Amino acid sequence: MAHAPSIAVTGATGRLGGRVARRLEAAGAQQLLLVRDPSRAPKLSGAEVAEASFSDPAAVTAALEGVPTVLMVSASEDRERLAQHTTFVDAAAAAGVEHLVYISFYGAAEDCTFTLGRDHWATEQHIRASGTRHTFLRDNLYADFMPALLGDDGVIRGPAGDGRVSAVAVDDIADAAAAVLLDPRAHADATYSLTGPEALSLAEVAEVLTAQLGRPARYQPETLEEAYASRASYGAPDWQVDAWVSTYTAIANGEVAGVTDDVPRLTGHAATSLAELLARGGSAY
Repeated sequence: MAHAPSIAVTGATGRLGGRVARRLEAAGAQQLLLVRDPSRAPKLSGAEVAEASFSDPAAVTAALEGVPTVLMVSASEDRERLAQHTTFVDAAAAAGVEHLVYISFYGAAEDCTFTLGRDHWATEQHIRASGTRHTFLRDNLYADFMPALLGDDGVIRGPAGDGRVSAVAVDDIADAAAAVLLDPRAHADATYSLTGPEALSLAEVAEVLTAQLGRPARYQPETLEEAYASRASYGAPDWQVDAWVSTYTAIANGEVAGVTDDVPRLTGHAATSLAELLARGGSAY
C-alpha cells in the first residue's frame, strides 16, 4: 500500500461497518479493517486487514498505532459490552488515536428507558474522559429492522402504546459516518442524532409494511406483563429480555420520537423513509 491507513473501521464484517468501509473505498481512502475473523473481511482496494477483538487491548493497540481516525462500531449486544468498549477505548488512546467516531444510540443517557442505551451513554463518558477527540453518532432504531418486528402471524406485539419512533435507515447511517470519517476535524467533539424523516407509531409502521410487503400486518399493544410472558419462551437471559421489552417502552415514553435534520446535514441528501427503504428492497436484516 502506497500510504499508511488514515482511517480504521471496526465491525467491517457487519452490516454497518461493511457499508462504511465500501463508501470509504469509493472515496479513495486508505483504511484499516479491524476484524475478529480476517477470512470474513471484505476485499476492498486500499484496505489493510488486522485481527483484533475489542477485549484484546494489546492487539488493538498494535493494530491502531499510527492510525489517526477510527470508526468504533458498538460491539454486539452482550452483558459484558460496556467492559469491551472501555477496553477498546483505552487501547485506542494508548495507540495514539486522535479521533474516535462512535456509533451510539439516540437519546443515550444514564437513565434512558432503553437499557442498552445506558451502556452507550457510559461509553460516551469514557471516551470523553480519555481526552480523545470524538464524534458521537446517536442512531435511532433501525428502519431496516422494522419488518423483523412482525411475528409469523403478521402481528407486531409490544408495550409501545401510541408512542412514535423516528427509525433511521442503515444506509443513511453509513453515509453519515463516512462523511465524518473523511473530514473528522469538521466534526470534532460533536454529537449527532440520526433519524428518519418522520416519526411513526407502530400501527403506522404496520400500515407501511402492509403496503410495501404485500401482506397484512398490524400492531397489537401488550402490557408489560404480556410482553415479558410472550418472550419467556426464547430462553434468553434476563438482561436480554429487558433490552427487548425496553425497546418498546422507550417508544411508549416518547424517547425515540424526535426527528432531526442531522442525516441531510451530514450526507447532503434527505433521510430515507421506511416506505422508501422497503420500496427499493433495502434492508440490512
